[in-house]
Amino acid sequence: MEKDTTHSRRSFIKSSGMATVGATLASGLTTSVSAQRKSNKLRVGVVGGRFGSNFWAFKLHPDCEVVAVSDLRPRRLARMVETFDCKKTYPSLEEMVKDRNIDAIAVFTGAPDHVDHATKVMEHGKHVLCAVPACIGSVEEGEKLLEVVKRTGQTYMMAETSYYRDFMMSTRDFYEKGLMGALYYFESAYHHPGLKSLYYETGADGEDGPQWKKGQRTWRYGFPPGYYYTHNASYIVGLTGERLTEVSCTGWGDDDPIMKDNPYNNPFWNTYAQFKTDRGNTARIDVVWNAPVKAGHPTIWQGHMASIHTNGTGGKNLKTEIVHQTRQKGNDSVGYEHANNAVESYEQKAWFKTDLLPEELRVPSGHGGSHNFLVHEFVDSIVKGRRPTIDIYEALAYTIPGIVAYESALRGGERLKVPQLG
Repeated sequence: MEKDTTHSRRSFIKSSGMATVGATLASGLTTSVSAQRKSNKLRVGVVGGRFGSNFWAFKLHPDCEVVAVSDLRPRRLARMVETFDCKKTYPSLEEMVKDRNIDAIAVFTGAPDHVDHATKVMEHGKHVLCAVPACIGSVEEGEKLLEVVKRTGQTYMMAETSYYRDFMMSTRDFYEKGLMGALYYFESAYHHPGLKSLYYETGADGEDGPQWKKGQRTWRYGFPPGYYYTHNASYIVGLTGERLTEVSCTGWGDDDPIMKDNPYNNPFWNTYAQFKTDRGNTARIDVVWNAPVKAGHPTIWQGHMASIHTNGTGGKNLKTEIVHQTRQKGNDSVGYEHANNAVESYEQKAWFKTDLLPEELRVPSGHGGSHNFLVHEFVDSIVKGRRPTIDIYEALAYTIPGIVAYESALRGGERLKVPQLG
């Protein structure tokens, strides 16, 4: 067997420059934070304390200030006051949008309310950062949201955490540098076993309303997995820019009462979709909420020069590997020859420590370091008068494919076209 002297002298990572990727990351943060800033700060309101309180970077950002917070639940609202060091409160989003002192509102309410709440914000002349998904239920809901954005001229950005997860940012950097070659296959899954715990109120924050008492159903009760494809769609659409254009999807459910009487008439715990992209490539995305699987976003990006594999978890449990071709040959268990591809571990770069963020935000944050990047991208895009990376078109490109995939599953796997809304 001939020895691969090239590979033995230096690893693929070192020879390709992957070990020294710098702050030139193509992440949408296209301007250095050292550039001239405007003197006036963006005045932000934050709605929805359960998830929204994780975005404390709004308090730290040098170009904005949190001027009001809102949550229907008094205990959550109290926590927001403390988190954001903001004493001005509103009992609802409907009241907050009337405040003329607010320039933009970050909406972290339940998924069924996103279109309604984002619409109210923009129609009151304010910019909006909205949690995922952009819409649920139908393509028409996406079209409605797009119409509002166009009509009002306000900035809309979706807070898709996957776009700025640390391993995604590294993958984007590798891809933009041409180190993976032509990407022709992608697969990713959202493994979230044990989701039932979110289907019922715990009683912890619901002392002032009977609808929040322990055991009451939340909006997540029976929520269709097809409506939550944004995380994984982002890993391909947000990397190469290609669009998901066709899909065939199947689903799995059982006789659990949740699958019989939920408000969405959803029969599936899990859905498994195979998409075709506008470049003729294959993208497989699974959303799995009830199965014996490991939690995380296991993902593979396959290029003709190199592939990247990650288990998509957070913190110390994150494992990412780079697979590339070598000249070495190997044999399988019955003696057939094959290429002995090399597998190398990648030590994850801490992107939050780079000058892609203002110095005040260079600290760890949730969802793989993404929260502070999302806050900065939203604030920076408005202050500098540019379109945010995850704008309405990008948001719909992440959201609509899952809605259509779910419809395909309801039709027994029928292949359907995915409408392109821009």
